[in-house]
Amino acid sequence: MLRERVTSNLKSKTTRAGWVLPRASSSFADADAWTNIDCDVTPIDRRTWSAWTMFGYWFSDALNAQSWMAPASIIAIGLTWREAVVCIIFGSLVCTVPLVLNGMVGARLHIPFPVSMRASFGWYFSRFAVVTRAITALFWHAIQTYTGSTAMTQIIRSIWPSYLDIPNHIPESVGITTQGMVSHLIFWSVQFPILLIPPHKLKWFFVAKCVLVITTSVAVVITMTSKAGGSGEIWTLPYGVHGSERSWLILSSLSSITGGWATMATNIPDFTRYLKTDKGVYWQVLFLPGIQLMLGLFGIICCSASKVVYGKYIWDPLEIAAQWDGPAGRCGAFWVGLSWVVAQIGTNLSANVISCANDICCLFPKYINIKRGVIISTITAAWIMQPWKIIHSAQSLLAFMAGLGIFLAPIAALLSADYWVVHRQKYDVPGLYRAHGRYRYNKAGTNWRAVVAFLVSVVPSLPGMAATVDPKLAPSVGDANKLYYMFYFWGYTSAFVVYALLSHFFPAPETHIPATIFDDSDVISGEADKDSDTPDVTDEKLSGKVDASPV
Repeated sequence: MLRERVTSNLKSKTTRAGWVLPRASSSFADADAWTNIDCDVTPIDRRTWSAWTMFGYWFSDALNAQSWMAPASIIAIGLTWREAVVCIIFGSLVCTVPLVLNGMVGARLHIPFPVSMRASFGWYFSRFAVVTRAITALFWHAIQTYTGSTAMTQIIRSIWPSYLDIPNHIPESVGITTQGMVSHLIFWSVQFPILLIPPHKLKWFFVAKCVLVITTSVAVVITMTSKAGGSGEIWTLPYGVHGSERSWLILSSLSSITGGWATMATNIPDFTRYLKTDKGVYWQVLFLPGIQLMLGLFGIICCSASKVVYGKYIWDPLEIAAQWDGPAGRCGAFWVGLSWVVAQIGTNLSANVISCANDICCLFPKYINIKRGVIISTITAAWIMQPWKIIHSAQSLLAFMAGLGIFLAPIAALLSADYWVVHRQKYDVPGLYRAHGRYRYNKAGTNWRAVVAFLVSVVPSLPGMAATVDPKLAPSVGDANKLYYMFYFWGYTSAFVVYALLSHFFPAPETHIPATIFDDSDVISGEADKDSDTPDVTDEKLSGKVDASPV
């Protein structure tokens, strides 16, 4: 019987119709449109997250190798540990502003990020924001997966030391060795089934990751300071830069730390939609800076101690573990490797794969749900994008994070400004699911105010970004790269202000309602301006004539 079902299912997938998903009966979508449960408003039985779940979520997201090594990029450019700590604290705090503002959209309306963007960008232009976020998630997923494979190497070599002696049969130009490719395959194979767990069932995985990673991190700090007889001399390193150059580098580092979380600040509704109440959103103000600071200090202490023990500064915790040999050393390397394997999988879950899967799901709801989106995302990021190429060709982690933040800052800003300032926390939720609803704006399905605000935010930073990618362009760019040093502050603030002003002086009256509409059964009393693009369902709502049957 099982064999027959599997055969029948595989046979059905040979046709396009075989990939069509069941249409959700509770959908607000138009009769001729398609959606599914992962795109719709989160059902009550899936709203299982609490403030403690958000705490575990942020621990899961922030506890990764990149957070451990974040101070390295700051100290490497000539600043000291003091600036690294300040940049981590204030850079994270700045990011909590859009995290809270945008997180409320998901917590109160229980809608995913791609749907929420329709209110500000318009029905069709919102897809640009969704695709931009999806591409960013793919890049991060690729990098985190590759980092996870290096952790897997430590697990395997701690058990079988000869694993490191596998002959290499891959050309150097590829950017990875045979042993590295094997580790990558094993890590991806372990990660794959875990990624398929539905988001509302992940809270215990987050808790497990917190316990394991924090315990191991503290153990590594104790081990390294014990070996070094203290915390080393990194605390007394002199400045490598002075004057105005130092000030601009501090600002650049602040913006880069903030930009590193620009992805989450943009699509945080994908996760807060699972909250029981919106109180858990506010706790992010404490969670993110605290976790970042803790892990950053661990990285600084261990790096300083490594100079005493091994004669060089080692920022990568996995590279520190790679120095440990002998029975006791390999045992320690095993636990470090296991911790960072779990850490990278947790980060991919919380920050990258689910986000990208949500984006693809809402772009193609007839064929893609979250599970299928996860499969597409992880195969694309881990294999098609060849993350070992990305790692070896990138100039620096700092520059990479900055480049992504340029495009994500205005998207996050427009969502914040639209919900809190322009529409004053009043959305027509069913209207967000209708192609010809109140948020279509015009025949092109584009809100021109969002287009202008996006361009004002992005364009001025492009010369600086170009000079970072290709240093040969720096002389021709001149002082324009100074704006790039504060790309996130400029990008978010300028887009927020421009969009709010344009919406104030050139409003779209059909999008303004006196109270939030959660369901078609809601009735709003009062008068509203209507134009030819306003859908029939809106007219029925405003007049009190609502068809309560499913669309």
